[in-house]
Amino acid sequence: METMDNRLQVSIGICAYNEELNIGTLLEALLVQQTQCVNITQIIVVSSACDDTTDQIVQSFQDIKDSRVQLIKQSERRGKASAINLFLKKAIGDICVLESADTLPEKDTIEMLCSPFLDQRVGMTGGHPVPVDDTSHFLGFVTHFVWSLHHKIASIEPKLGELIAFRNIIRELPENTAVDEACIEQIIRQAAYDIRYTPLALVHNKGPETLHDFLCQRRRIFNGHLQLQSQTDYQVSTMNQSRILKLAIQDIQRTPKGVLWTAGAMVLEAYARLLGAYDFHIKKRNPYVWDIASSTKNLKIDNDRDTAADSPI
Repeated sequence: METMDNRLQVSIGICAYNEELNIGTLLEALLVQQTQCVNITQIIVVSSACDDTTDQIVQSFQDIKDSRVQLIKQSERRGKASAINLFLKKAIGDICVLESADTLPEKDTIEMLCSPFLDQRVGMTGGHPVPVDDTSHFLGFVTHFVWSLHHKIASIEPKLGELIAFRNIIRELPENTAVDEACIEQIIRQAAYDIRYTPLALVHNKGPETLHDFLCQRRRIFNGHLQLQSQTDYQVSTMNQSRILKLAIQDIQRTPKGVLWTAGAMVLEAYARLLGAYDFHIKKRNPYVWDIASSTKNLKIDNDRDTAADSPI
Protein backbone atom coordinates (compact mmCIF):
# COMPACT_ATOMS: atom_id res chain seq x y z
CA MET A 1 0.00 0.00 0.00
CA GLU A 2 1.17 3.54 -0.78
CA THR A 3 0.18 6.84 0.76
CA MET A 4 -1.49 9.82 -0.90
CA ASP A 5 1.92 11.40 -1.65
CA ASN A 6 2.98 8.16 -3.32
CA ARG A 7 5.71 7.39 -0.81
CA LEU A 8 6.22 4.08 0.95
CA GLN A 9 5.75 4.36 4.70
CA VAL A 10 8.67 2.63 6.44
CA SER A 11 9.17 1.53 10.04
CA ILE A 12 12.76 0.73 11.04
CA GLY A 13 13.52 -1.70 13.86
CA ILE A 14 16.83 -2.03 15.71
CA CYS A 15 17.35 -4.79 18.26
CA ALA A 16 19.99 -3.73 20.77
CA TYR A 17 21.95 -5.27 23.60
CA ASN A 18 24.72 -3.07 25.04
CA GLU A 19 25.27 -1.09 21.83
CA GLU A 20 26.48 2.19 23.38
CA LEU A 21 29.50 2.35 21.05
CA ASN A 22 27.44 2.45 17.85
CA ILE A 23 23.76 3.17 18.55
CA GLY A 24 24.07 6.97 18.49
CA THR A 25 25.98 6.97 15.22
CA LEU A 26 23.46 4.54 13.71
CA LEU A 27 20.48 6.69 14.72
CA GLU A 28 22.16 9.80 13.30
CA ALA A 29 22.74 7.96 10.00
CA LEU A 30 19.10 6.85 9.81
CA LEU A 31 17.70 10.29 10.63
CA VAL A 32 19.56 11.92 7.73
CA GLN A 33 18.75 9.31 5.09
CA GLN A 34 18.19 10.76 1.61
CA THR A 35 14.85 9.48 0.35
CA GLN A 36 12.43 10.13 -2.50
CA CYS A 37 9.93 7.28 -2.66
CA VAL A 38 10.35 6.39 1.03
CA ASN A 39 9.07 8.11 4.17
CA ILE A 40 10.66 6.89 7.41
CA THR A 41 7.83 7.11 9.95
CA GLN A 42 9.37 5.24 12.89
CA ILE A 43 12.77 4.20 14.17
CA ILE A 44 12.09 1.75 16.99
CA VAL A 45 14.93 0.53 19.20
CA VAL A 46 14.13 -2.57 21.25
CA SER A 47 16.60 -2.64 24.13
CA SER A 48 16.95 -6.12 25.62
CA ALA A 49 18.11 -5.73 29.22
CA CYS A 50 20.95 -3.35 28.34
CA ASP A 51 23.19 -2.53 31.29
CA ASP A 52 25.34 0.11 29.57
CA THR A 53 24.24 3.58 28.34
CA THR A 54 22.30 2.35 25.28
CA ASP A 55 18.91 3.26 26.79
CA GLN A 56 20.02 6.76 27.78
CA ILE A 57 21.42 7.47 24.32
CA VAL A 58 18.23 6.32 22.59
CA GLN A 59 16.04 8.19 25.08
CA SER A 60 17.91 11.43 24.39
CA PHE A 61 17.25 11.03 20.66
CA GLN A 62 13.56 10.40 21.37
CA ASP A 63 13.18 13.35 23.75
CA ILE A 64 15.40 15.94 22.07
CA LYS A 65 16.32 15.16 18.47
CA ASP A 66 13.44 13.38 16.72
CA SER A 67 10.14 11.95 17.93
CA ARG A 68 10.28 9.24 15.27
CA VAL A 69 12.82 7.50 17.50
CA GLN A 70 11.05 5.25 20.01
CA LEU A 71 12.59 3.18 22.79
CA ILE A 72 11.08 -0.12 23.90
CA LYS A 73 12.71 -1.73 26.94
CA GLN A 74 12.76 -5.47 27.41
CA SER A 75 13.47 -6.48 31.00
CA GLU A 76 15.37 -9.65 30.08
CA ARG A 77 17.12 -11.10 27.04
CA ARG A 78 14.86 -13.64 25.39
CA GLY A 79 16.51 -13.79 21.98
CA LYS A 80 16.49 -11.50 18.98
CA ALA A 81 13.25 -12.93 17.56
CA SER A 82 11.48 -11.98 20.78
CA ALA A 83 12.73 -8.39 20.38
CA ILE A 84 11.67 -8.35 16.72
CA ASN A 85 8.16 -9.38 17.76
CA LEU A 86 7.95 -6.34 20.03
CA PHE A 87 8.95 -4.18 17.05
CA LEU A 88 6.36 -5.82 14.80
CA LYS A 89 3.60 -5.02 17.31
CA LYS A 90 4.48 -1.30 17.13
CA ALA A 91 5.35 -1.01 13.43
CA ILE A 92 2.79 1.01 11.48
CA GLY A 93 4.63 1.30 8.15
CA ASP A 94 3.76 -0.59 4.99
CA ILE A 95 7.39 -1.75 4.98
CA CYS A 96 9.40 -3.00 7.96
CA VAL A 97 13.17 -2.60 7.98
CA LEU A 98 15.43 -4.50 10.37
CA GLU A 99 18.96 -3.18 10.79
CA SER A 100 21.56 -4.77 13.03
CA ALA A 101 22.56 -2.40 15.82
CA ASP A 102 26.27 -2.83 15.07
CA THR A 103 26.05 -1.68 11.44
CA LEU A 104 25.96 1.67 9.62
CA PRO A 105 24.10 2.49 6.38
CA GLU A 106 25.21 4.78 3.58
CA LYS A 107 23.19 7.99 3.11
CA ASP A 108 20.84 6.50 0.48
CA THR A 109 20.73 2.92 1.73
CA ILE A 110 17.13 2.87 2.99
CA GLU A 111 15.92 4.33 -0.32
CA MET A 112 17.83 1.71 -2.29
CA LEU A 113 16.59 -1.03 0.01
CA CYS A 114 12.91 -0.09 -0.07
CA SER A 115 12.29 1.29 -3.58
CA PRO A 116 11.79 -2.24 -5.05
CA PHE A 117 8.55 -2.47 -3.04
CA LEU A 118 6.91 -0.19 -5.60
CA ASP A 119 6.63 -3.51 -7.46
CA GLN A 120 3.76 -5.29 -5.71
CA ARG A 121 5.35 -8.68 -6.38
CA VAL A 122 8.28 -7.92 -4.09
CA GLY A 123 7.90 -9.05 -0.50
CA MET A 124 11.42 -8.76 0.89
CA THR A 125 14.75 -7.14 0.08
CA GLY A 126 18.23 -7.28 1.57
CA GLY A 127 21.15 -4.88 1.60
CA HIS A 128 24.80 -5.41 0.68
CA PRO A 129 27.01 -5.76 3.77
CA VAL A 130 30.49 -4.26 3.28
CA PRO A 131 32.97 -4.91 6.11
CA VAL A 132 35.27 -2.18 7.40
CA ASP A 133 37.90 -4.66 8.59
CA ASP A 134 41.54 -4.26 7.61
CA THR A 135 42.42 -7.00 5.11
CA SER A 136 46.11 -6.79 6.00
CA HIS A 137 45.23 -8.85 9.09
CA PHE A 138 44.15 -12.48 8.70
CA LEU A 139 40.77 -12.27 10.44
CA GLY A 140 39.98 -9.06 8.57
CA PHE A 141 40.74 -10.93 5.35
CA VAL A 142 38.50 -13.80 6.50
CA THR A 143 35.62 -11.41 7.22
CA HIS A 144 35.87 -9.90 3.75
CA PHE A 145 36.16 -13.38 2.25
CA VAL A 146 32.93 -14.52 3.94
CA TRP A 147 30.94 -11.43 2.96
CA SER A 148 32.32 -11.47 -0.57
CA LEU A 149 30.99 -15.01 -0.97
CA HIS A 150 27.70 -13.89 0.58
CA HIS A 151 27.45 -11.08 -2.01
CA LYS A 152 28.19 -13.40 -4.92
CA ILE A 153 25.73 -16.06 -3.77
CA ALA A 154 23.02 -13.48 -3.02
CA SER A 155 23.48 -12.08 -6.54
CA ILE A 156 22.67 -15.54 -7.90
CA GLU A 157 20.00 -16.59 -5.38
CA PRO A 158 19.06 -14.03 -2.68
CA LYS A 159 20.37 -14.69 0.82
CA LEU A 160 19.69 -11.66 2.99
CA GLY A 161 21.30 -10.49 6.24
CA GLU A 162 22.45 -7.55 8.42
CA LEU A 163 19.90 -5.19 6.80
CA ILE A 164 16.55 -6.40 5.45
CA ALA A 165 13.15 -4.98 4.54
CA PHE A 166 9.84 -6.79 4.17
CA ARG A 167 6.15 -6.07 3.78
CA ASN A 168 4.35 -5.60 7.08
CA ILE A 169 2.44 -8.88 6.85
CA ILE A 170 4.18 -10.88 9.59
CA ARG A 171 2.49 -10.95 12.98
CA GLU A 172 5.34 -12.65 14.82
CA LEU A 173 8.35 -14.91 14.46
CA PRO A 174 9.00 -18.15 16.32
CA GLU A 175 10.94 -16.98 19.35
CA ASN A 176 13.30 -19.96 19.22
CA THR A 177 14.91 -19.04 15.88
CA ALA A 178 18.58 -18.06 15.89
CA VAL A 179 18.46 -16.87 12.25
CA ASP A 180 15.74 -14.25 12.10
CA GLU A 181 16.48 -13.00 8.56
CA ALA A 182 16.34 -16.52 7.13
CA CYS A 183 13.14 -17.20 9.08
CA ILE A 184 11.55 -14.09 7.55
CA GLU A 185 12.77 -15.22 4.11
CA GLN A 186 10.90 -18.47 4.57
CA ILE A 187 7.68 -16.74 5.66
CA ILE A 188 7.76 -14.26 2.78
CA ARG A 189 8.45 -16.95 0.20
CA GLN A 190 5.63 -19.04 1.63
CA ALA A 191 3.34 -16.04 1.10
CA ALA A 192 4.26 -16.21 -2.63
CA TYR A 193 6.22 -12.95 -2.76
CA ASP A 194 9.49 -12.36 -4.59
CA ILE A 195 12.72 -11.75 -2.69
CA ARG A 196 15.35 -9.37 -4.05
CA TYR A 197 18.95 -8.67 -3.19
CA THR A 198 19.73 -4.94 -3.49
CA PRO A 199 23.52 -4.61 -3.94
CA LEU A 200 23.41 -0.80 -4.06
CA ALA A 201 21.92 -0.68 -0.55
CA LEU A 202 25.29 -0.61 1.20
CA VAL A 203 25.54 -1.28 4.93
CA HIS A 204 28.83 -1.40 6.80
CA ASN A 205 29.61 -4.01 9.41
CA LYS A 206 32.61 -5.22 11.35
CA GLY A 207 33.80 -8.79 11.67
CA PRO A 208 35.17 -10.49 14.77
CA GLU A 209 38.71 -9.59 15.81
CA THR A 210 39.31 -12.84 17.71
CA LEU A 211 39.21 -16.45 16.58
CA HIS A 212 36.87 -17.27 19.46
CA ASP A 213 34.33 -14.65 18.39
CA PHE A 214 34.52 -15.73 14.74
CA LEU A 215 33.94 -19.40 15.50
CA CYS A 216 31.12 -18.65 17.96
CA GLN A 217 29.35 -16.41 15.47
CA ARG A 218 29.66 -18.72 12.45
CA ARG A 219 28.88 -21.81 14.54
CA ARG A 220 25.67 -20.26 15.84
CA ILE A 221 24.52 -19.18 12.38
CA PHE A 222 25.03 -22.60 10.80
CA ASN A 223 23.25 -24.27 13.71
CA GLY A 224 20.36 -21.84 13.24
CA HIS A 225 20.11 -22.64 9.54
CA LEU A 226 19.99 -26.35 10.34
CA GLN A 227 17.25 -25.67 12.90
CA LEU A 228 15.24 -23.71 10.32
CA GLN A 229 15.68 -26.40 7.68
CA SER A 230 14.58 -29.07 10.14
CA GLN A 231 11.49 -27.14 11.25
CA THR A 232 10.30 -25.72 7.92
CA ASP A 233 12.17 -27.62 5.18
CA TYR A 234 13.51 -24.25 3.99
CA GLN A 235 17.16 -24.06 2.99
CA VAL A 236 18.95 -20.76 2.51
CA SER A 237 21.16 -20.42 -0.56
CA THR A 238 24.39 -20.34 1.48
CA MET A 239 23.77 -23.95 2.54
CA ASN A 240 24.77 -25.03 -0.97
CA GLN A 241 28.27 -26.25 -0.15
CA SER A 242 29.35 -27.04 -3.71
CA ARG A 243 28.39 -23.56 -4.94
CA ILE A 244 30.33 -21.93 -2.11
CA LEU A 245 33.41 -24.02 -2.87
CA LYS A 246 33.25 -23.21 -6.57
CA LEU A 247 32.96 -19.46 -5.97
CA ALA A 248 35.71 -19.52 -3.36
CA ILE A 249 38.13 -21.27 -5.70
CA GLN A 250 37.34 -18.81 -8.51
CA ASP A 251 38.35 -15.88 -6.29
CA ILE A 252 41.65 -17.15 -4.92
CA GLN A 253 44.40 -14.59 -5.32
CA ARG A 254 47.24 -16.19 -7.25
CA THR A 255 49.89 -15.25 -4.72
CA PRO A 256 51.37 -17.37 -1.92
CA LYS A 257 49.68 -15.19 0.71
CA GLY A 258 46.36 -15.16 -1.16
CA VAL A 259 46.32 -18.95 -1.56
CA LEU A 260 47.34 -19.57 2.04
CA TRP A 261 44.90 -17.11 3.60
CA THR A 262 42.01 -18.22 1.39
CA ALA A 263 42.69 -21.82 2.36
CA GLY A 264 42.80 -20.76 6.01
CA ALA A 265 39.48 -18.92 5.67
CA MET A 266 37.86 -21.98 4.09
CA VAL A 267 39.18 -24.24 6.85
CA LEU A 268 37.85 -21.90 9.56
CA GLU A 269 34.42 -21.69 7.93
CA ALA A 270 34.30 -25.47 7.48
CA TYR A 271 35.31 -26.01 11.12
CA ALA A 272 32.66 -23.54 12.34
CA ARG A 273 30.02 -25.36 10.31
CA LEU A 274 31.18 -28.68 11.73
CA LEU A 275 30.79 -27.27 15.24
CA GLY A 276 27.35 -25.93 14.36
CA ALA A 277 26.32 -29.34 13.03
CA TYR A 278 27.64 -30.96 16.22
CA ASP A 279 25.59 -28.55 18.34
CA PHE A 280 22.46 -29.31 16.31
CA HIS A 281 22.72 -33.06 15.81
CA ILE A 282 24.56 -34.21 18.96
CA LYS A 283 24.08 -31.57 21.66
CA LYS A 284 20.54 -30.68 20.52
CA ARG A 285 21.38 -27.05 21.31
CA ASN A 286 19.41 -24.12 19.90
CA PRO A 287 21.38 -20.87 20.38
CA TYR A 288 18.48 -18.41 19.93
CA VAL A 289 19.82 -16.41 22.89
CA TRP A 290 23.47 -16.07 22.01
CA ASP A 291 26.64 -14.65 23.49
CA ILE A 292 27.66 -11.30 22.03
CA ALA A 293 30.81 -11.11 19.90
CA SER A 294 32.10 -7.98 21.59
CA SER A 295 34.92 -7.43 19.10
CA THR A 296 32.38 -6.64 16.34
CA LYS A 297 31.30 -3.42 18.07
CA ASN A 298 32.67 0.12 17.81
CA LEU A 299 32.24 0.33 14.05
CA LYS A 300 34.25 3.06 12.33
CA ILE A 301 34.17 3.94 8.65
CA ASP A 302 36.95 5.46 6.60
CA ASN A 303 34.98 7.98 4.56
CA ASP A 304 37.77 8.22 1.99
CA ARG A 305 37.29 4.61 0.92
CA ASP A 306 35.40 3.81 -2.28
CA THR A 307 33.12 1.36 -0.54
CA ALA A 308 30.92 0.60 -3.54
CA ALA A 309 33.91 -0.76 -5.40
CA ASP A 310 35.61 -2.34 -2.41
CA SER A 311 36.93 -5.79 -3.25
CA PRO A 312 36.86 -8.06 -0.22
CA ILE A 313 39.44 -10.49 -1.53
